[in-house]
Amino acid sequence: MSQAPLTVAVLGAGNWGTALADLAARAGHSVRLWMRNPAQAEEIETKRTNAKAIPGYVVHERIRATTSLELAVRGADLVTVVIPTQSMRQVARGLGEVLAPEQPVLHATKGLEIDTLRRVSEILREETCARQIGVISGPNIAAEIAQGRPAGTLVASPFPRLVALGRRAFSSSRFRVFGGDDVLGVELAGALKNVVALAAGMATQMELGENAKALLITRGSAEIAGIARAMGARASTFAGLAGIGDLLVTCASPLSRNHRAGAALARGMTLEQAVASLGQVAEGVHTAKAARVLAARHGVEAPLLDRVHRVLYGGLAPADALKQLMRLPAGREVAG
Repeated sequence: MSQAPLTVAVLGAGNWGTALADLAARAGHSVRLWMRNPAQAEEIETKRTNAKAIPGYVVHERIRATTSLELAVRGADLVTVVIPTQSMRQVARGLGEVLAPEQPVLHATKGLEIDTLRRVSEILREETCARQIGVISGPNIAAEIAQGRPAGTLVASPFPRLVALGRRAFSSSRFRVFGGDDVLGVELAGALKNVVALAAGMATQMELGENAKALLITRGSAEIAGIARAMGARASTFAGLAGIGDLLVTCASPLSRNHRAGAALARGMTLEQAVASLGQVAEGVHTAKAARVLAARHGVEAPLLDRVHRVLYGGLAPADALKQLMRLPAGREVAG
């Protein structure tokens, strides 16, 4: 017996929010896509396009756009929040005014709040009455997913009902959705890999070769996992889609915003110029600050993450950062 379609609210109409809305709509569900910008909402409703987010994409007929948070959320079977991390708390406060406690909430944002080092699930717990919260994360380049190319992701939550809802909302023959429960590990992997992706973009721009990029990605993965394990995450999470899967695609793809930002820095742009050239948020620029603090707080050596921070905020040239890293002594390759 087939199940009735869900009503899915997606908060945030950037490229990833739009892609998730498209997945849910194509799976047969009714989707309410919320955004702040009235002109963007009008474009979606009248032209069925969202040109700034995903050029050339035709918005599915089952997606309705709205600037009213209450209209988007009221009665939704699943609320999915896709808001940049540094704006998350403000939106979560508004969400807290209209969300019912029994409504399950997923977020699809990869970052840490700089002032507090809070993960997104912690922000949602602090600002809303939601009883069941989870995260969706994986190697998900939004433009490719909107084009219908095959991909997979992970929905993680300690609540099996929420995992099942997330899988039901977004699964299709072109998008495989797996389940898990290590929210801490998934959120840390998704946030910290953006810092490594900045370094990968620098390496690509400097034409260091594939061996150097493999070294960089592998050591970056070890640093991320070291911090996360020290905070209580499971090591196995970093061998999966939300760990090494997400890290690989973000470090390798020229579509990755963090990769592009790193490449811009290696071309000699200032941080401000590199960010402006994207026209979108590169979460790793903010997360580099958090990564440095977390590594120090938990006594984890993270020389790669530290050098990225120094390039961003300490005036260190990417080429000099590479020289410093290559001069470090090499200890045991795998620890713990």
